[in-house]
Amino acid sequence: MSEVFEGYERQYCELSANLSRKCNSTSLLPDGVEKNAKVNEIKSGLDDCDVLIRKMDLEARSLQPNVKAMLLAKLREYKSDLNKLKREFKRITSGDVNQASRVELLEAGMADVHSVSADQRERMTMSVERLNQSGDRIKESRRTMLETEELGVSILEDLHQQRQTLLHAHNKLHGVDDAIDKSKKVLTSMLRRMTRNKWIVGSVIAALVVAIIFIILFKISHH
Repeated sequence: MSEVFEGYERQYCELSANLSRKCNSTSLLPDGVEKNAKVNEIKSGLDDCDVLIRKMDLEARSLQPNVKAMLLAKLREYKSDLNKLKREFKRITSGDVNQASRVELLEAGMADVHSVSADQRERMTMSVERLNQSGDRIKESRRTMLETEELGVSILEDLHQQRQTLLHAHNKLHGVDDAIDKSKKVLTSMLRRMTRNKWIVGSVIAALVVAIIFIILFKISHH
């Protein structure tokens, strides 16, 4: 059910019941300033009813098909009710209503006023019940939304903690990478020195071998 439609519906029911009472009371008044004022009030109220009917119609047609069909059926009842009010208004303002007609209207109106009022009250009660049900659904939806929000906050906090843990691990890994790089540089430097030392030792050994060979050859040649 649309909350917007229910708001218009509640306004219409209140206005319709008020106009029905005004029509019954105005029909008993003699022609004069007071009656003219009442007639103007009823005419303004009927215009407001027309506006509310159009708003309900537009709202109903914008909803889903299953809800739309239900609301349009209800709207037809309100249109029929409004047409009755308009006919009653025309009867009051026709100008040929004599005193006998007024008496007749009084008797019929007083006989029907209780049933009309009861019908209006029943419609109002139903509308209030629907509004209360909608309010309960809204509260339930709000509670679910709050629970979902709390769950979302908890998840975000967990994700933040996991992110901090990952950043800490990343920093540690970065430190290990730096240590490995330094170790590689030290090992590379040591390998270079070892290679250089090998060449030096090799050169010294080769020089000694050459010197020994030269000495041996020199001794042999002098014998």
